Amino acid sequence: MAVVKPLVTGIVYALIGFAIGAGISFGITSLTGEDATEPLIVLGYVFAVIGWLMGVGMWKVWGAEWFGKSTSHDPTGGWERYLRFNTDHKVIGVQYITALAVVFLLGGLLAMLLRWELAGAAQTVFTNNTYNTTMSLHGIMMIAVAVAAIMGGFSNFVLPLIIGAEDVAFPRVNAMSFWIVPPVVVLLLLSPLFGGFDTGWTAYPPLATQAPIGALLFELAFLTFGISSILGGLNFIATIVTQRAPGMTWGRLPIFAWSVLAASVISLTATQWVAYGLLMIIFERIFNMVFFSPPGGNALLYEHVFWFYSHPAVYIMILPAFGAELEIISHFARKPIFAYRWVVRAFALIVFLSFIVWAHHLFTSGMGENLHGPFMILTELISIPTGVVFLSALGTLWRSKIRLKVPLLFALGVIFNFAIGGLTGIFLADVATDIALQDTYFVVAHFHYTIMGGEIFAIFAAGYYWFPKITGRMYNETLGRIHFALMFILYNITFLVMFIPGTIGMNRRVATYPPEFEFLNLIVSIAAFGLGLAFLPWVYNMLNSWIRGEKAPDNPWHAKTLEWQTTSPPPLENFDEFPVVTGDPYGYGDETVVHATFEQSTKPVSAEGDQVNASSN
Repeated sequence: MAVVKPLVTGIVYALIGFAIGAGISFGITSLTGEDATEPLIVLGYVFAVIGWLMGVGMWKVWGAEWFGKSTSHDPTGGWERYLRFNTDHKVIGVQYITALAVVFLLGGLLAMLLRWELAGAAQTVFTNNTYNTTMSLHGIMMIAVAVAAIMGGFSNFVLPLIIGAEDVAFPRVNAMSFWIVPPVVVLLLLSPLFGGFDTGWTAYPPLATQAPIGALLFELAFLTFGISSILGGLNFIATIVTQRAPGMTWGRLPIFAWSVLAASVISLTATQWVAYGLLMIIFERIFNMVFFSPPGGNALLYEHVFWFYSHPAVYIMILPAFGAELEIISHFARKPIFAYRWVVRAFALIVFLSFIVWAHHLFTSGMGENLHGPFMILTELISIPTGVVFLSALGTLWRSKIRLKVPLLFALGVIFNFAIGGLTGIFLADVATDIALQDTYFVVAHFHYTIMGGEIFAIFAAGYYWFPKITGRMYNETLGRIHFALMFILYNITFLVMFIPGTIGMNRRVATYPPEFEFLNLIVSIAAFGLGLAFLPWVYNMLNSWIRGEKAPDNPWHAKTLEWQTTSPPPLENFDEFPVVTGDPYGYGDETVVHATFEQSTKPVSAEGDQVNASSN
């Protein structure tokens, strides 16, 4: 019972907080004569989140300090440390990874339910509202996984290690940014019980302001998740700027750290816009304000605000995926990253251009036609820095000594899949073809090739690559290869076929379709069911290997970056002796290049990732 006490306390405090907030709201609405329901839910939720945070341990670790009381915190312990407010970045990384793995599996199950309905042309499984709610839940759950699995999970665990730091810059803020995520999941799972929401994950008004209470729960969840993303971006920027090991100059910064820095800039700045937009929608619902809904509002304004965040958000997802992909390719190819400096410049250019391409999502919205040309050109321009990253991966692989382990297989899958996503994106960037393809399954297939084919495959690459470091155990290589083969083949069947009905006009986000599309949809559904089953070897492999897998050596990949130069898993403060960086993290092939030495240590890390005697250097 003591193990789950923080969670139980958090739930009790959340209920108390909700009662307090709801009581305050009810008192105010009783005086004003306004409807009490939605204001009661909103204010009750705000107080519930505060109660939840304090109950899971934030009061002991941080909150008591605000009132002049003493705080206490012990980040050590067994697996129970993952069930409380813990400031160790490694614990927080594992909390993100495991929580989002559950969300990913739930989102995948919802996708299989959607494909069950779509296997036939007639509507036989869901009502319209249930189908739309299921589709919307699938969308927002998978978006959450794509945004936070690498940025919240692997970045938290790996980033301080890879730059030679003890922890992130703001450990308590870091812990808080995770513990506001469980209320997000609770709200999303509760939404079907309150009428659901049929807005998709975009929450366009006026539908978003008129939909049942389930839509309000979704909007609160989205806003809360945005706050978590903003805090995470701020923390990673501060960490990379201020916490690097001595000698870790910008030119020696691992490419994964560069990718996290670039994504964090977007996360910190762009996410605020969608937060403002969602806040205005909530204010329309509870205060009868007018921003987007008629009469007097402008729904198109919300679309601009939403996509000003949501297209840069694609790069919050994909930039860390690129970083993880290039890390893995360099280490398994035993070659320096090709055009490293140009990749860094490409990341910076992607960040800049991501803020000025949003309106290609609005070519059919009724916005001014004079804006079509400029946004078409700007959208196509962003393919140039993206292409630099793609060519860097190919250049690193060229004439290399490849070790074809499971992490590299998934990294190669990223290259293949993202190439298709990028090429099909050209048709959606050009005005003439986008008008024909808008709101069809062509868009669905393209989006999944970009995010699932690019970022989700990269998540699995990172998961297998850093699994020994996180758990201290080795995964089963054979099961990993089976997982990759099944996932890669069935994924491509599912979404390549989906381009065909999309090209000839099959609309997305509807439960019925013309009978002539039935055969193609049946193929997609069968492949999608197989794709869902393809994750079973992964689930078994991860759980079984974590519990009883072979003990991992500290550096099973003979990699050179700093996270592999400490124990597996790392100690509380990451390194027994802190590193001094002396050279390139990718100096493979040149034994004179030493990435780091350690204080009071006579064993510097060689260019090949093994430790050599100091006298040999």
